[in-house]
Amino acid sequence: MKTLVVDASVAVKWFLPEEGREAAGALLSPEHRLIAPDLLWIEVASVFWKLARRGSLTPDEAQELFRDTSAFPVEICPSAELLPEALRIANETDRTVYDSLYIALAAKEKAQAVTADERLVNALSKSAWKRSVRNLV
Repeated sequence: MKTLVVDASVAVKWFLPEEGREAAGALLSPEHRLIAPDLLWIEVASVFWKLARRGSLTPDEAQELFRDTSAFPVEICPSAELLPEALRIANETDRTVYDSLYIALAAKEKAQAVTADERLVNALSKSAWKRSVRNLV
């Protein structure tokens, strides 16, 4: 079983009809152990809120989508123990601590983070963490 760290840019694709949805769905295979920092569902809820605020979803639809998150097989890991390494990664790569938490978890678990955030992949491409992240598509 291959361990993968999934970030919010991937997780939202499990719920919304957008580019990369099929690739994100393929990660739900039983051959993958999916993990993420406890920040994951907070970021996903924030995306649903923004979509409701813009009128792309109703508030009830946003609530319903968020209730569905409990059905997804993602092992949630505490962020607190990852913060020192995440801050170091953020300082060295000029990425947010939020993004860097996923990379810190991947490094800790000797796994790879999967993201749909091309800017994150590009920012890490010339860093010591370039092997810790890959683009979803």
